[in-house]
Amino acid sequence: MLIFLTAVVVVLAVTLVLGLGPASQSRAWSATVTPLASIIGSGFLICGPLLAHEFGGAASLAMAALLALAYALGAVLRFNIAHLEPLLAKAVFHDRLAWAARASQMVLAIAYSISVAYYLKLLAEFALKEVALTPQAHALVAKGVVTLLILAFAAIAARGGHRRMEQLAHMTVSLKIGVIAGMLTALALYWLLRWDASAVVPPAKFSIGSIGLVLGLLVTVQGFETSRYLGHSYEAPLRIRTMRYAQWLSSAIYMAFVMLLTPFLAAAGQVKGVAGILDIMNLAAPLMGIVVLVGALASQLSAAVADSIGAAGIAAEVTRGRLGVRAGFLASGALSIAVVWLTNPFLVVAVASRAFAIFYAAQCGLAMIVARRTKVGGLAAQGAFAVLALVSLVAAMAGAPAEG
Repeated sequence: MLIFLTAVVVVLAVTLVLGLGPASQSRAWSATVTPLASIIGSGFLICGPLLAHEFGGAASLAMAALLALAYALGAVLRFNIAHLEPLLAKAVFHDRLAWAARASQMVLAIAYSISVAYYLKLLAEFALKEVALTPQAHALVAKGVVTLLILAFAAIAARGGHRRMEQLAHMTVSLKIGVIAGMLTALALYWLLRWDASAVVPPAKFSIGSIGLVLGLLVTVQGFETSRYLGHSYEAPLRIRTMRYAQWLSSAIYMAFVMLLTPFLAAAGQVKGVAGILDIMNLAAPLMGIVVLVGALASQLSAAVADSIGAAGIAAEVTRGRLGVRAGFLASGALSIAVVWLTNPFLVVAVASRAFAIFYAAQCGLAMIVARRTKVGGLAAQGAFAVLALVSLVAAMAGAPAEG
């Protein structure tokens, strides 16, 4: 009970500090919130069990490799914010560079709309988990809940535009980080108070197929690219800096979580998904599953809000401002509702995962073109962009759809 009560105190303290403290008034924190919300989505809850199952005692090394790849791709996006955006602002409509950028943006906008539907569908599933309904009624109610949430997003955007949606993202991210801090506290206290040093940690393991899983998990740590499409609200230097902040903070959280799972790696390797994390956290302390459930709900909501913001920003940029941010939210919401009712988001998310990887490959290709045009970075930068483009294409073709 001591572990659980301490974790709850940490959850409340961190949530209040981030939600009502000085950070809540900071433009830098506001610009950090959107990418951070998207990066730390449901992936936070599934990475530990998946990596424990696939890599055993080497789960932390696999997580570090995944985060290093994500940070390298983030560097490509930061390069494009600094050097591609000025070229696109001056490019004529039929410039091949502008058309290539629009094509990659449309791929990402579709992926975002699918992701919003997926995140909110998961949220509805969690919320309705204990409600007694027939399978048909459950599916219908879940779709209705998701539709109402998307319409609520559209109403918020229509009244206050981007700022209102950012405020919603800020509240959900504050709660989510508070919950994560509580979970990390519970695991750390378990280490200090209960862990038996003789506990068996599974041996490290690796196979060629493991590479596909790591590449598939790229979608669980993506989201930093949303900074690229916040140009209507924040200047380029601030977006570059805050994207780094978001990646640093999320990387620290992911690494701390996987490393603190060490006493539970054997158990983690036998479970899957959010339900598995519920069981593991209950091993650390009874009732911690409640905290995890709150974190899961906050994660889905904040990630959905962040991806809605990204999709609206893309719409505004692709149409050169002809379609405003409010209209962008409405268009993205309409597509998300269509995905909810006409498809199975749990299946099409595999397509979205590959779309994100294709988008990264396209951004690497654009960075290569920009580097040649502007003579920035030289051959070394172009070579690095080419390697990352190749890795992204491999992820699109061979990556296991971890979130599907």
